[in-house]
Amino acid sequence: MNDDGHDKPGAGNTSAPTFKDDPGPWDVVSSSYVSCKEWFTVRLERVRLPTGAEIPEYWVTEYRPWVNVVAVTTDDKLVLIRQYRHGLGAVHFEIPAGTTDAGEHDLEAAARRELGEETGYGGGTWSLLATLSANPALQNNLTYTFLAEGVTRLDSGPRPESSEDLRIHLVPVRDVAPLIDGGGFIQALHVAPLLRYLMRRHEKVG
Repeated sequence: MNDDGHDKPGAGNTSAPTFKDDPGPWDVVSSSYVSCKEWFTVRLERVRLPTGAEIPEYWVTEYRPWVNVVAVTTDDKLVLIRQYRHGLGAVHFEIPAGTTDAGEHDLEAAARRELGEETGYGGGTWSLLATLSANPALQNNLTYTFLAEGVTRLDSGPRPESSEDLRIHLVPVRDVAPLIDGGGFIQALHVAPLLRYLMRRHEKVG
């Protein structure tokens, strides 16, 4: 991770398995930034493939690491939110989520902050549930989803940002799979860790 909190170019899940016949990386012939805004950093690169072919214009967007939380209350309910998303012009169920601050390297602390600010819940036992990429072809950042078990309502209550209009829903864990199957969620980076969580619960029971 860079000092500004962005994932380094090429930062990937180093625990992923590799194979002897995996394709090789591309060489960067030239690279320049065309936008360096807080929420939209874009670099333009000329790259050379292992075959020798070149792509004269390859665009990569840079973001700081994102954090999500699968938060489960002491009475086995998931803390979910609903908010309007202007890109799609729609409202769906989501898990609490946000981004790290500039220069912030403690991912769990960032996730705890986002959960508290968006929902007013906190505490419990925390562990890393999933490390995912939204679009490894065009984005350099990773999304870190934490599992928070046994969360409770904080005295401080929710503290959303001025641009956030959130609705909090407590949904029994048993109802989440049907909710996903019925299209209640549309954010892939939320569906994937939820399914991993449900799969692990099923394995423990089985």
